[in-house]
Amino acid sequence: MKIRLPRFCLLFLAGIMAAPLLGAVDLQRLKYNHPGLLVDLGVGLWAWPLPMDFNGNGLTDLVVVCTDVPANGVYFFENSGRLDEERGLPVFKPAVRLGDALDNPQVSYVAGEPVVTTPNTVYPHFKASVFAGGVKIPAPTANVIHPAEGVVGAATGRSRIRADQWRYLDFDGNGTQDLIVGIGFWGDYGWDDAYDKDGQWRNGPLRGLVYRLRNAGTDAEPVYEDPQALLTTDGVPVEVYGRPSPSFADFTGDGKLDLICGEFRDGFTFFKNVGTREQPLYAPGRPLTNGDRILRMDLCMITPVAYDFTGNGWPDLIVGDEDGRVALVEHTGEIIDGMPLFLPPRYFRQEADEVKFGALATPFGFDWNGNGRDDILVGNTAGEIAFIENLGGDPVRWAAPQLLQAGGEVIRIQAGPNGSIQGPAEAKWGYTTLTVADWDHDGLPDLVVNSIWGKVVWYRNVGTRAQPKLAPAQAIEVEWPGQPPKPEWNWWSPQGRELVTQWRTTPMALDWTGNGLTDLLMLDHEGYLALYRREKRNDTVILLPGERIFRFAGEDEPMRLNPGRAGRSGRRKLAAVDLDGNGRIDFLLNSRNASLLRNLGEENGFTVFRDDGDLAELRLAGHTSSPAVIDLRGDGRPELLVGAEDGFLYHMELSQTEAP
Repeated sequence: MKIRLPRFCLLFLAGIMAAPLLGAVDLQRLKYNHPGLLVDLGVGLWAWPLPMDFNGNGLTDLVVVCTDVPANGVYFFENSGRLDEERGLPVFKPAVRLGDALDNPQVSYVAGEPVVTTPNTVYPHFKASVFAGGVKIPAPTANVIHPAEGVVGAATGRSRIRADQWRYLDFDGNGTQDLIVGIGFWGDYGWDDAYDKDGQWRNGPLRGLVYRLRNAGTDAEPVYEDPQALLTTDGVPVEVYGRPSPSFADFTGDGKLDLICGEFRDGFTFFKNVGTREQPLYAPGRPLTNGDRILRMDLCMITPVAYDFTGNGWPDLIVGDEDGRVALVEHTGEIIDGMPLFLPPRYFRQEADEVKFGALATPFGFDWNGNGRDDILVGNTAGEIAFIENLGGDPVRWAAPQLLQAGGEVIRIQAGPNGSIQGPAEAKWGYTTLTVADWDHDGLPDLVVNSIWGKVVWYRNVGTRAQPKLAPAQAIEVEWPGQPPKPEWNWWSPQGRELVTQWRTTPMALDWTGNGLTDLLMLDHEGYLALYRREKRNDTVILLPGERIFRFAGEDEPMRLNPGRAGRSGRRKLAAVDLDGNGRIDFLLNSRNASLLRNLGEENGFTVFRDDGDLAELRLAGHTSSPAVIDLRGDGRPELLVGAEDGFLYHMELSQTEAP
């Protein structure tokens, strides 16, 4: 069988000496190597900001806690004192890792000093030792504070607390610090696969509730009373859509502590204190707005902290996003109809250090602008796709990620209220994963993309080789003999002849059959790796239904890369490459970093592969990794490029290995 390889795969055939697959150096983060460049400040997946003057120089720094794999840690971003004139915010220096992270960190400000807590624990020497030397708080755990069989949030009786946020607060102005605990409860929500045939979610919502534990003792010897859920004036609990991150401050300038909560998704709810400072009473919640628009963060799983960052006497919000970025939501000082007016979020920037694009980055190496250097095209959880330009040099210098547009609008695929099998909580996720290929055979590279929906689409390049320009998405269509197949748990059905397969799995577009036409290889609707062949009929290029022609050595059944159902389905990231130079395409597959599926040739109508295991040692995958291949320097020496769930890109040299 003749195989036509993409240009980056041909690099492997340039006569590289045979060598062990795993080099002496493990995966390393890709550096920008671009002095003077500013990029969005960010840690890995999930940002928990703790704003404070960490180094005591009078400037507010950002300490950001990240609990993911592989970027788990506490990171110090020093305020450089320089102004980012474009955004009107200070520029921060690159992160310095201070130590290991713990989940649900919160910061309170007691007598003007930051006090850091995690569930049931306070860290009196955080600036000196981070999360070492914690002291237990004599209070009940979250499962006691919010029992599964409580008055609120137990429709299913399943206890699942995912947010457990502890802060100190002098709630009633008596000079003693009480405890405030924000609870994110998933017991009513369940997890996934709960839509009816009309796309309506049959389970309950996420629940975000706020409890007060009154301190009947002193700050030195606290005695906490039984937890009480905060109620509004209509007698119902203060509640938002999960992960409440309760922030109390005088947001309206009347001397009383109001409450702003975040949520698991992207919005903020304001609860005005209509009582007194000594006896707070909260009006029903209203969404924060900016003018006539509801104020929303760019992503989800937000973590706001009330903090006067601008120093004008009004409490702003410092907010962490799911992708590790941190933003300022600035209080304008205006109160309209009893509501504080905030500006839209502005994301902090830092001096560029390591290349990052959102979270769960899915890279593909390709010379996008035709200048002879491999660039990076990359998707992420937000449903975006970015172009990261290779600016050349040794070491290679990279431009900041540039969001791609299609039809004049930024590409942003999102689940919306019912596009994620894991429910409406994932409305803002998109999980784009992609391949660059000439899909319409006009000589220009196009994009072939899958996402959270499992709908495979392509973006036609209507520009030039040097200046690509993308048209709006079009469905990849198959010559189905009957009704198009779909994952059996999808509540919705394909339209027309569109290809609908499993979510979050890479579409590999390449000429597998050697007939000069771009085929498609990817998981089918039941998790089997399938070949969708292209052929010409009456001068029209068509795509045929998937064929399960792959299997593992020693097995009789076709290769099934994921037998899971619903939320456990899909998620397989793949790349194609002739690693050993024998003319047979091997596959790279997501694993703890990337594993090699070596092509052993054909047998009884199947292409047989052997799983040779991980290519590296470093664990990149918490949820998943995403392997690709790139020639970083343009010297014919292949590199493995892996996108991790922390959004950073990792690379290492690969050498040819001897064919079996």
